[in-house]
Amino acid sequence: MALPKVIVQLYPMIPAGGEEGRKAKRPVGADNEAYHKIVHEWTEIVKEADSMGVWGLSTIEHHLHSEGYEVGPNPGVLNAHWAAHVKNAHVGALGYVAATQDPIRVAEETAILDHLTKGKYFVGFARGYQSRWTNILGQFSGTPATVSDDSRDDELNREIFEERVEMILECWQSESTILDGKYYQAPFPLETGVRDYPASAIAREAGLPGEIDKDGSVRKICVLPKPYQKPYPPVFVAASKSRKSIEFCAKHGFRPVYFMPNQGIFDLSQVYVEEAAKFGFDFALGERQTIVRWPHITKTQQEFDDKLRRYDLDVYKNFYGPFFPQFPQGDEHTILQGMKDSEIFIGGTIDESIRQWRVIYDTVPVEYITLIWHWAEQPKDDMLEEMRLFMEKVLPELEIPDYSKEAA
Repeated sequence: MALPKVIVQLYPMIPAGGEEGRKAKRPVGADNEAYHKIVHEWTEIVKEADSMGVWGLSTIEHHLHSEGYEVGPNPGVLNAHWAAHVKNAHVGALGYVAATQDPIRVAEETAILDHLTKGKYFVGFARGYQSRWTNILGQFSGTPATVSDDSRDDELNREIFEERVEMILECWQSESTILDGKYYQAPFPLETGVRDYPASAIAREAGLPGEIDKDGSVRKICVLPKPYQKPYPPVFVAASKSRKSIEFCAKHGFRPVYFMPNQGIFDLSQVYVEEAAKFGFDFALGERQTIVRWPHITKTQQEFDDKLRRYDLDVYKNFYGPFFPQFPQGDEHTILQGMKDSEIFIGGTIDESIRQWRVIYDTVPVEYITLIWHWAEQPKDDMLEEMRLFMEKVLPELEIPDYSKEAA
């Protein structure tokens, strides 16, 4: 038997004391001194979490939040910095919004990170649901923000996302390649290649065969470096409710990351196993599955309610809620009750926390747990104490099969 692999994912918030404090300090996201303090405090948290034995440390890609929610525009830079400060933990991101990115640049950057970490690196991809920045950074591909609603924008976003991710796989694995997609081509233009490359003579003689044609045009590309891990690092893909996302993960053996209530995980984890089998993967139920939860471990139930109010209510009401209509709206009491009923926020006393986690693990022994705290709205030391209690008291109660042995 083994224990689930814990990934700590932090949403770097500029602390403001809730909604009214955020309004009073507008635009708190532009408080440069506060960000400077937080980004260095983040390193302290990473080192502490590593010492507790977490498997992974993760961040996000979100942009342009002047109100101070999720100030994390460049996961790769943070991952490279963290790699110099941890001894055992993997680093990564959940994740790159692939449809707004150049696939060659993502393949290059992530491969470098894989080398810097000596193979303790994972890659996460997400589709992008925030129009404020997705429609701006994705303008060259025409990528719209979306939620999983089977709309035209949803399907377009999915098409671009899946094309880009599969191109990243191609760049990682092929010595040289031609990327011929509906939304992206390389070398560009495909019909002629990059004409009259000035250094074509040495590239033709010393580069990979076929990159340069007899007329001196670039006809293939060689994306370097290749990842340290073979064939490439573990890949995680965020999913909030879509079966299509799970089917895409299953096709490639990716690790789906479930931002959803228990029943959705129970249903889609079985879909993942069944779909993966069609592509030759023999996964056990729970293997490569990733559950996401926002925890608080407290001395009393009242303290749990108080922490939800102080550290989570603002972002739930004003940030998650507008994007996801399934989240309850209303007065403070209604929203707080909705947060507890959502199964996304989990916790209370140690015994109550264990009981809630056992409900999940008695049904699906999920290989990965991603824990999210709204730091730095919640102070560092308080959050680290909750993390320590989870690792020492809750995690040992969640034994799972040793999937590495099953894979072997």
